[in-house]
Amino acid sequence: MISVRAIRGATQAAANTPEAIDLATKELLLEIMKENGLSPESVISVIFTVSPDLNAAFPASSARDLGFSEVPLICSVEIGVPGALERTIRIMAHIESERAKSEIAHVYLGAAKSLRRDIAQ
Repeated sequence: MISVRAIRGATQAAANTPEAIDLATKELLLEIMKENGLSPESVISVIFTVSPDLNAAFPASSARDLGFSEVPLICSVEIGVPGALERTIRIMAHIESERAKSEIAHVYLGAAKSLRRDIAQ
């Protein structure tokens, strides 16, 4: 049975440059897709948030390069909590999947693993 599921993920861009944001976004999306056996066709929508110090590019633009041209995408700025991880890109993807909630792989890369040690792969 196909159900709607949500997948969380995060990574850290190396710098506040279009190239670094693009690289980090694509790496995270590709890993989420691989770990969950997905294609862009099974993605309903993706919400991207970035820490307030990332403003050089929209992560959604990087997703379109990976075939997400027909997927609704939106970007927003994360709350600027003092001491929070810098240069962070977060994703919440809504997907169609036959996997149970417990089988969904949430992907946290690099220093972003510290954000959710309980579910980071």
